[in-house]
Amino acid sequence: MSRLVAFAAIQGGYNIISKVEGRLKRALETYDADTKVGFPNTAYFLPVIYSLLGLKVETLEDMQKPLGFARKLLPPHVKGHNHLPYLGPLLDAGMAGLIGFELDEALRYLEDPDFYLPSEDVDEDAGKIWLGAADDTIMRKRGVEFVDGSAPGFAAIVGAAPTPEIAKEIVEEYQKRSLYIFCAANQNGTTVIDQLREMDVQVGWGTRIVPFGPDISSAIFALGFANRAAMAFGGVTPGDHKKILMYNKDRIFAFVNALGDVNAEWAAAAAGCVNWGFPTIADTDIPEILPTGICTYEHVVANVPHSEMVQKSVEVRGLKTTVAEIDIPLAFGPAYEGERVRGADLYSQAGGGKTNCTEFLRMAEMNEIEDGKVTVVGPDIADINEGDTFPLGIFMQVAGREFQEDFEPILERQTHHLINYIQGVMHIGQRDIAWVRISKAAVEKGFTLKDIGVVLHAKFHQDFNKILDKVQVTLYTNQEDVEKLTTEARAAYKRRDERVENMTDEDVETFYSCTLCQSFAPTHVCTVSPERTGLCGAYNWMDCKASFEINPTGPNQPIEKGEVLDPVLGQFAGVNEFIKKASRGAIESYNFYSMVVDPMTTCGCCECIAAMLPSCNGVMTVNREYAGETPCGMKFTTLAGVMGGGASSPGFVGHSKFNITQKKFILGDGGLLRMVWMPKSLKDEIKERLEKRGAELGHPDLIDKIADETVGITEEEILPYLQEKGHPALSMDPLIG
Repeated sequence: MSRLVAFAAIQGGYNIISKVEGRLKRALETYDADTKVGFPNTAYFLPVIYSLLGLKVETLEDMQKPLGFARKLLPPHVKGHNHLPYLGPLLDAGMAGLIGFELDEALRYLEDPDFYLPSEDVDEDAGKIWLGAADDTIMRKRGVEFVDGSAPGFAAIVGAAPTPEIAKEIVEEYQKRSLYIFCAANQNGTTVIDQLREMDVQVGWGTRIVPFGPDISSAIFALGFANRAAMAFGGVTPGDHKKILMYNKDRIFAFVNALGDVNAEWAAAAAGCVNWGFPTIADTDIPEILPTGICTYEHVVANVPHSEMVQKSVEVRGLKTTVAEIDIPLAFGPAYEGERVRGADLYSQAGGGKTNCTEFLRMAEMNEIEDGKVTVVGPDIADINEGDTFPLGIFMQVAGREFQEDFEPILERQTHHLINYIQGVMHIGQRDIAWVRISKAAVEKGFTLKDIGVVLHAKFHQDFNKILDKVQVTLYTNQEDVEKLTTEARAAYKRRDERVENMTDEDVETFYSCTLCQSFAPTHVCTVSPERTGLCGAYNWMDCKASFEINPTGPNQPIEKGEVLDPVLGQFAGVNEFIKKASRGAIESYNFYSMVVDPMTTCGCCECIAAMLPSCNGVMTVNREYAGETPCGMKFTTLAGVMGGGASSPGFVGHSKFNITQKKFILGDGGLLRMVWMPKSLKDEIKERLEKRGAELGHPDLIDKIADETVGITEEEILPYLQEKGHPALSMDPLIG
């Protein structure tokens, strides 16, 4: 280890702590000591400090303790002091600097609350681009992608490239590898984000290019994101710093790219990241730390050419990524899924209420179709004028010896994200309410409608090769052809829905496990049955059945449900046996249909969380998109933080939106008639199903009897409303016996 890098990092640590001490002193002179501080909408306080030290920083006064701890971490930095050959003083100085960064950013939130945007997207019109700390809703939503592998890691880029063109090349290469790009800091007033915007590259969580902030202190938000993942999904206890850091080294594949001159504070940040096992790869001549020790391979690597930056970073971190190479004129990959095609960028579109746009996949006999055949029947993009709309029918025919008709909707649903993976093309909706928007930039690069078929053919083979042998795609753009396809598709949709809707848990002897989230929540085992969809909302029983057929050793394994131990609560001997083994003995049993008595475990990826409201003799549920207060006294983020690490928490349970209207939903606790509160947006989203299920239960006006935030956000506020409406929960047996 070089004396230069050690001295620079230690000096940087001193600089950071001294700066924050001065800023905190001024803040205490301006505000009361009990003034609230923190990052918006998170249950994790200041997450790096909370996760490592177990300290809940909620007020200005609370900042004193972690700041004092950081000061004590700083090693001597007198001239001539020799720390070689040990990494310890360097790591301590870096950790002190990062604690200082988090306190500094919390003070920024206090003093300039409008500096950061509390959203997933930048506000281009207002010129506001810095997003700051991700709130828990964003973190949990995006965390799923780290669970299922669609986001293998993240690159934290600090500084700026020599030119905007180089910045774009580096970032797009990471996007092709499906990584997130977390950006902070500037070089002489210029950031990578500025350079990307100059090149008309969209930034924001949707494109996985996240503009945290313009200063090096903003890099702390990337580490906070990683540590919250460990607490929320991995069940790591706040304050267990060893487990937090090892979790990140082993499971969060991240690294730092330092672009431009590295000053003392940057050196401290790099040293701090080594504690996480995150190496730094730089384009300048900085002192290197090459021996292995904390990181998987090298710790700091210098003088990396920009053309080799991506490959070297992936290599040094030990990250395994693949680049999707598909023969189309545009870049392709999950990083483009959140890209927006806005009005000024739009060349042409289909669907969206303006024209018909239908997607339909049907099984074919092997001799009926030709693999790889993609046909456009009607005008293609070259025949459509800028600004025009057109009808679109995407007809996919697949054949395979192992393919079953039950798999049709599973593959059909893939069209949404696969089309979104095409750079410059945006897809919304599904079935016969799809919407495809094509950008001017895509057309300029040579995009045609045939490219959609090329993508679907290639990805179906890549992702479903075990059940597919042939894929043929036909794209219709003549109105009469699209109408004919839509009529055929709607009949198929109806058959499918009736089959799935009418399935009951009694109809099958086999349920399916889902352990996708065990990488974040080691004790969580989700069991999916026909009447209890996966709590993330992404998997139903049919999906898991298809997944097992595709990958027999994957996360969706068959579970023979065995003897029915309790038909009301929903407990099965075979399920208990499976989950005890799959959770390594941590969970011995749970009930499918109860949130009061030994409910199913929750991983943190759930769409909704239900909680008891004893004063109302009922239950409430809240979806992750709702950021407000709830009658149980906790926001979604707090609820998920309490129970999201794989625990079975009586009185609470995670579930999907669809599960709310399934017949077995909390059947053991009285069923849907116990529901007394949910956010208005959720009521509106599932309105038709809620009305239908209410009518089946003899309460066709149930939806109107369920309170929402417009009525109140406490039990005391909503109880009079429930009494006035005659809510059935009030006359049911006590929820708690």
